[in-house]
Amino acid sequence: MHNLDELLNGVDVEVLVGSKAVKVAAVGFDSRKVVRGQLFVAVSGTQVDGHKFIADSIEKGAVAVVCEHLPEEKPEGITFIVVKNSLVACGRIASNFYGRPSEKLKLVGITGTNGKTTTVTLLYRMFRELGYKVGLLSTVVNYIDDRTVDATHTTPDAVQLNALLAEMVEAGCEYCFMEVSSHSIDQHRIEGLHFEGAMFSNITHDHLDYHKTFDAYIKAKKAFFDSLPKTSFALTNVDDRNGMVMLQNCSGIVKTYGLKNPCDFKTKIIESHFDGMLININGADIWTRFLGDFNAYNLTAVYGAAILLGADKDEVMRIISMLGPVNGRFEYVKSKNGITAIVDYAHTPDALVNVINTINRMRKEDQRLLVVVGAGGNRDKTKRPVMASVAVANADLVVLTSDNPRNEDPNDILNDMRAGIKAEDMGKVLTITDRKEGIKTACMLARPNDIILVAGKGHEDYQEVQGVKHHFDDKEVLREIFETLQ
Repeated sequence: MHNLDELLNGVDVEVLVGSKAVKVAAVGFDSRKVVRGQLFVAVSGTQVDGHKFIADSIEKGAVAVVCEHLPEEKPEGITFIVVKNSLVACGRIASNFYGRPSEKLKLVGITGTNGKTTTVTLLYRMFRELGYKVGLLSTVVNYIDDRTVDATHTTPDAVQLNALLAEMVEAGCEYCFMEVSSHSIDQHRIEGLHFEGAMFSNITHDHLDYHKTFDAYIKAKKAFFDSLPKTSFALTNVDDRNGMVMLQNCSGIVKTYGLKNPCDFKTKIIESHFDGMLININGADIWTRFLGDFNAYNLTAVYGAAILLGADKDEVMRIISMLGPVNGRFEYVKSKNGITAIVDYAHTPDALVNVINTINRMRKEDQRLLVVVGAGGNRDKTKRPVMASVAVANADLVVLTSDNPRNEDPNDILNDMRAGIKAEDMGKVLTITDRKEGIKTACMLARPNDIILVAGKGHEDYQEVQGVKHHFDDKEVLREIFETLQ
């Protein structure tokens, strides 16, 4: 139990009706999950307004309510706290409720369109290898040291987030590495957290269904850096055209990384092969099991963050040489007759072209590239034709197929994609709605030694159709098909 007065520390209260001398047993904003003794936060959401459920939450046992405007009925014995923004208040209250766990960890967050999952996962693996207990919050999975916690969002809501951080503290974790999505910044899910460091990977075409404009998307990312204290580091990709924009109003310790421009942590790719690449980081050569410019950026970000956190340079380099690719990021499946299938999460135009360019730089003249790609339903529609255009412009054959159609008709999504293809290029495009059939067709059309890129789902082991998740794993499907084709 917590005193309400303690939970309101740092919260800008505009009006308070009732007593602060209230004991609070839980904090939450979902009226369906209210328990007796809870503080209920009424959030004006994009789908539902939580203010409509204040009476319901009180009936279920809420003893205090945070809201942006007072309800007409204010039962005796219930404390009402009026704030300007309930989401901001929720973050700060959740942090207080769980004992400000972010201040007891070295919490590092990374934001950007691409590379977040790989970067935080590699940092998690590195610091465990360095001997620390570490937490991870990612799109793929969450870890409390070595315990797995399923991930439902790139960044959990403020209450879940602080609960997970508190568990990490309880488990003895000293570090936590987390993905920070633009949605979570805009929705104040990270409000009240103390970050030891913030990282920026890149920003490209994505999430315009939510942010509406690219400028709003940039501002959402930038707000993360604007909020950093002077003691925290801000590590940005200097080669991205918006990399330095992120730091315009940043009070933290500014550091840069990249492959092209002068920076604090610089990498050069010396040579690349399908089993890895030789790179030079700040004057030292190292062989890695990763491929492509995009992974060179990820590894440089990992190196820079580790050094800024005080890790030994030689140990960092040793561990980088040991690290392997993250699940669903440029993973291989090979057939007995020499076909190489690459599974990658690339689901934005920029990520797709990066992966394709990496393959194209290494494939031989007699190797064709076949790309199987789709686009998710109920998401940014404007990137669909661009995805198809990018694939067709850089591959020998393209199979357009379903990704996660969610609640949309998959054929409508594919029609949106086909709109980005020129009439003269339609001869190298097949449209096959069923994803398994699409992958199978690419495998059957591939010649020995050809390369197939299956993009968009990567680590995901499901396909969501009409709100229902069905088991589907690109790697499993490829292995199964390759067995039948032998």
